[in-house]
Amino acid sequence: MRTSPFEPGFFQDDLASLGVTSWGSVRPGDIPLSPEIRKICEDNTCRSYGTTWACPPAVGTFEECRDIIRSYSGALVFSTVCPLEDSFDFEGMARGHREFKKVCDRVGEKLEKPFLLLSNEGCIRCRECTYPEAPCRFPEKLYPSLEGFGVLVGELASMAGVKYRNPGAVTYFGMICWD
Repeated sequence: MRTSPFEPGFFQDDLASLGVTSWGSVRPGDIPLSPEIRKICEDNTCRSYGTTWACPPAVGTFEECRDIIRSYSGALVFSTVCPLEDSFDFEGMARGHREFKKVCDRVGEKLEKPFLLLSNEGCIRCRECTYPEAPCRFPEKLYPSLEGFGVLVGELASMAGVKYRNPGAVTYFGMICWD
């Protein structure tokens, strides 16, 4: 197994075959973070706040999340583009989200610890999360939310050279941090 996405052949040999559409690198110290994104989480816009191990408050404070990201030496931003029938294709968005989570699983399986994999939105692995009564059932496959960590995803995509908006599609993002 490879430990770094930058080892020879990883991009061409693996990422596209795993379902990744686009990718680019950034330095962890340059990743755009904002406590304002966490405030959106606290407003519970997505209805995941306090309901899953992948989202706040379970992931830690903004400062703790910032320090976790900045403790790594490298980062790779990746995306998957999922076509939609139209801008109201909520079934297509949900299907794309499920497929993106599978892509994250495949990417995570290619890497050896230690690494941090963050993905768009909360976890959908279990029908009902154990949070906060019991530990996560699948901690090795728990990929916290980019937004929950306070990442400004649009700016991150731009920094990495990954297209943020794709007409006629929804784009989901993930990030791998490693040493």
